[in-house]
Amino acid sequence: MTMRAAMIWACAAGLGLMVAGPGKALAGDGAADASVARGKYLVTIGGCNDCHTPGYPESGGTTPERDWLTGSPVGYQGPWGTTYASNLRMVIGSMNESEWIAHARKERLPPMPWFNLAKMTDQDLKAMYAYVRSLGSAGAAAPAYVAPGGKVTTPYIVFVPRTDAKQAAR
Repeated sequence: MTMRAAMIWACAAGLGLMVAGPGKALAGDGAADASVARGKYLVTIGGCNDCHTPGYPESGGTTPERDWLTGSPVGYQGPWGTTYASNLRMVIGSMNESEWIAHARKERLPPMPWFNLAKMTDQDLKAMYAYVRSLGSAGAAAPAYVAPGGKVTTPYIVFVPRTDAKQAAR
């Protein structure tokens, strides 16, 4: 094959991937389809939607899949400050697979159960990556982290253990 023919084939393949969309498998790719299905399963049973999909717990898990993993404007406040569940579709959409795996293994602020995510196998993290990428881009970025004592302008849930003095006295 000549250099020119090789370049034409490379361009055609690249165009085919662009038409398919970022992170979307070409039709008939059984391995990719299985990976996306596994990723959806892991996202679902791993509880990712509980924080990263607005209204998911309140709806009893019936939020339409098109709205999954778009982040939340409701913060989680504790001694660490106020954190927000990120828009995973934007976060993962901006990363390649190896960047996602490294990102998934980093320690995070509460209430993110990073220690569970970090223990997932590379294969599981790749499946999650494939699934989230298959959803495409949607939503806006979640609000930025607010340090302890900083001004919070969004609704937030307080994560501070308390003891009810009256009940404890009984």
